[in-house]
Amino acid sequence: MMIGATCRVADSKRLRHTSAMRTILTSVLLGSALCCAGGPAPAASSQWVETEGARVRLVTTGGPRADGVLWGILDIELEPGWKTYWRDPGDAGVPPSVDISGSANITAARLDFPPPRRHDGGGFQWAGYDHPVALPIAFQVKSPGQPAVISAEIFLGVCETICIPVQATLTVDPASDAENPEDAAAVTAALAALPGPARPDFGIRTVSEPGASTVLLEAVFPGDPQSAELFIAAEEGYVFSPPTRIMRNGKTLFSVAAELPAEPGTGPGLHYTLSTDAGSVGGILPYF
Repeated sequence: MMIGATCRVADSKRLRHTSAMRTILTSVLLGSALCCAGGPAPAASSQWVETEGARVRLVTTGGPRADGVLWGILDIELEPGWKTYWRDPGDAGVPPSVDISGSANITAARLDFPPPRRHDGGGFQWAGYDHPVALPIAFQVKSPGQPAVISAEIFLGVCETICIPVQATLTVDPASDAENPEDAAAVTAALAALPGPARPDFGIRTVSEPGASTVLLEAVFPGDPQSAELFIAAEEGYVFSPPTRIMRNGKTLFSVAAELPAEPGTGPGLHYTLSTDAGSVGGILPYF
């Protein structure tokens, strides 16, 4: 089953941040009426949906916990030379998203991301993956003792020299074959690949004053300072340049040029991932 449409992503000057790219890709999808369904599945994993350069599916395992959380993954298999994006792809691209509004007894879905890598896209940089990747999803089941059906509208971009927007509906019955060992192994491996929680000896803190156009952040971590990479998700009107690593007085700092919204965000803060040769952690930075 082929889905998606091609659109050239070469002029980073026209695409200043993710929202611009999302608008372009959404327009392509709406104009071409390209929306496909994975179809109801008799198991806790959906059928694969194929597009040029990739295929995707939805997998769940086990039952919901007492708090209603049910774990799953968005499984993205990329062909060699193809890539997809982190939660903030940089100057161009579109991050993966999941809409579960068509589901039964499911009220929310939270995507999480393993550590990305920074890539050079011919004049602009982006954060993402150039290998198959599984993105964990925490589904919230409203009534854990009742049947649930997940109907997930997924949207993401996969790129080689062109970018293909992928939109599909993936449907699963989490209770059917819930203990499938292959599904369980896939979800367990994806959760194990996530960054650990930030801690006092491994994390990021803000050094510069609030409202500065260039934000200075201090990184504390084990391992080789030259291996450290910082990724910050531009959310709620924030726009960031790729962080530049600076060594100063034995400390590892990151300088980030920032465009700030008129009003600070209303959420918990800005997601970040700090990756080093000793591992990776993720956390929340207060709004600048």
